[in-house]
Amino acid sequence: MPRPAWSLYAYQLIEPDEQLDLFACREVRVHLVARQLRLGGHADRTLCGGLLPAQPRWRTLEKVWLRDRRLCPACLAVFEAQRQGLCSNWADG
Repeated sequence: MPRPAWSLYAYQLIEPDEQLDLFACREVRVHLVARQLRLGGHADRTLCGGLLPAQPRWRTLEKVWLRDRRLCPACLAVFEAQRQGLCSNWADG
């Protein structure tokens, strides 16, 4: 059975650790990262554009994380836009 065009599987979650100073937001937040690299994009960035730590703690994205207060609001906004088809994960822009 083909996978739908959009799914939670297309994203991963990273949690900050002792490398918190590398995150652009400098807050204790969890961030979303697209599994598929964007054409013309940066491979070392979260959905909100923040840099990834050198050794991120990766987690599978589950629906419960979308309601977590620690989830970066900017990552969530990009995620929602991609889910609604307002922007693509395949091309920069």
